[in-house]
Amino acid sequence: MSKKVIDQFDFLVIGSGLAGLNTALNLAESGKVAVVTKRCAEECNTKYAQGGVACVIDHDDSFDEHVRDTLEAGAGLCNEAAVRTIVEAGPDAIHSLIGHGAHFTTRGELGDEEHKDDFHLGREGGHHRRRVLHSGDVTGNEIENILISAARNNSNITFFENHISVDLITTKRLGWLGEDRCMGAYVLDSASHEVITFMTKATVVATGGCGKVYLYTSNSEVACGGGVAMCYRANLPIANMEFFQFHPTILYDFNIHSFLISEAVRGEGAVLKRKTSNGNLVEFMDKYHSMGSLAPRDITARAIDSEMKRYGQECMYLDIRHVSEQELKNRFPNIFQKCLDSGINMSKDLIPVVPAAHYSCGGVKTDVKGFTGINGLYAVGEVACTGLHGANRLASNSLLEALVVARLAADDIKSKFDALKQDYPAGKTPEWSSGNATDSDELVVISHNWDEIRRFMWDYVGIVRTTKRLERAKTRIKNIRKEIEKYYWDFLLTPDLVELRNIACTAEIIIDSALMRKESRGLHYNADYDYTDPGLAQSDTIVQKPYLQ
Repeated sequence: MSKKVIDQFDFLVIGSGLAGLNTALNLAESGKVAVVTKRCAEECNTKYAQGGVACVIDHDDSFDEHVRDTLEAGAGLCNEAAVRTIVEAGPDAIHSLIGHGAHFTTRGELGDEEHKDDFHLGREGGHHRRRVLHSGDVTGNEIENILISAARNNSNITFFENHISVDLITTKRLGWLGEDRCMGAYVLDSASHEVITFMTKATVVATGGCGKVYLYTSNSEVACGGGVAMCYRANLPIANMEFFQFHPTILYDFNIHSFLISEAVRGEGAVLKRKTSNGNLVEFMDKYHSMGSLAPRDITARAIDSEMKRYGQECMYLDIRHVSEQELKNRFPNIFQKCLDSGINMSKDLIPVVPAAHYSCGGVKTDVKGFTGINGLYAVGEVACTGLHGANRLASNSLLEALVVARLAADDIKSKFDALKQDYPAGKTPEWSSGNATDSDELVVISHNWDEIRRFMWDYVGIVRTTKRLERAKTRIKNIRKEIEKYYWDFLLTPDLVELRNIACTAEIIIDSALMRKESRGLHYNADYDYTDPGLAQSDTIVQKPYLQ
């Protein structure tokens, strides 16, 4: 049993991506903040975001048009009020980010001297306007570095790196009477394997996505669905997890791990093509969508998957050879170099691409302020479902959501801080108990189950689904979860075991959600229900663990 308790912080933020750091910086104005992150603070999905932040900046653009594009991509499942709130708060959030030192590419940097001080705005799939602010083609990395620097220089913020959250501490999970209340979290120190009890007045879950549930993903190694799984175990409703976005264009080179070719490349004129049996090139996206290669991601990913299967090909190709080498180097320096590392010169060669798991549009159901419904508990960023993305995320809306909702969440917490302190159950410290767990000499169980889950999720719960495949996946995940839970309680905790438990839980939530939706909508395509049911518009899929389970 661990006796270590940390209770000197006012706020606990779990996760160090854009949403987590932005929340922490805003909360630090009112108290002490602990930021728990399971690797180094820099390792998160934000770091790998290439495209940028969708935001209405140009005078020819409008909030109404951005809202319209978001709703259209979301396929009838967006919360329009949340969409409008987030879109309209975008410019202020961008200026705040610039205030921290973030830099966005200007037109002058790309050779346009006449408008050199204006932001260069990219265009991506589903957008009818250029509205994506970017920092070259490494926008996420730029933002992440700026916010980490700001957080490390803030005396009210303390990082706990290489610490992995195990479970949330809520009063109802402890069997205490009264309204449910979050009191903090149990956190595993990866070095010492000691579980620490963090006790705070407010907890913010900002753990990011769960792409590692799938075999092929563009996500960081840390994206294991931990936040969704912890909140599920705390009896919170999890919404719309069947809507998992597969990025259409991952570089087809297994020597470079899951490198993403940004949608901005298509925004600058790249066209998707297929090779015929005689070596000719054929454009194919026009037969799938009126926007051609700039179609929303769900349609583009399914089109590529369909073309690959129909013609027995291992990949499709992006063709941007009509753009000069210097222009491509200026606009996409990182992508250009990564392609060169694979022997591909973007200005002269086709870029081979395949889809891979990229973004979860569902998550912990919250309001637009990130509030979960349990006092003292918030969720922000990809782990949450505010209703912005609906059934399919519009490109580059994710960083916008992380910026805006993090600020709204922090403001809401600060406005309630006195009440949160007053209703905190003082004098009660629920310590972690390891029971009769012992060291394990069967680590092969963890690696085998980890690999099996990711493989059948890719095969059975991927871009195109059938009920039979989903049922097969459900049978497997039920058995595996039983094995994992027994293993979890019999052996001492390790980071790998915590992550495996979370991946298995999140995978089952995705499977259950997909089985519940008897239609095809947005990112969820079931060949047995190859139609969209108008009666299911604005109808969320909810998976929730009963309190008695």
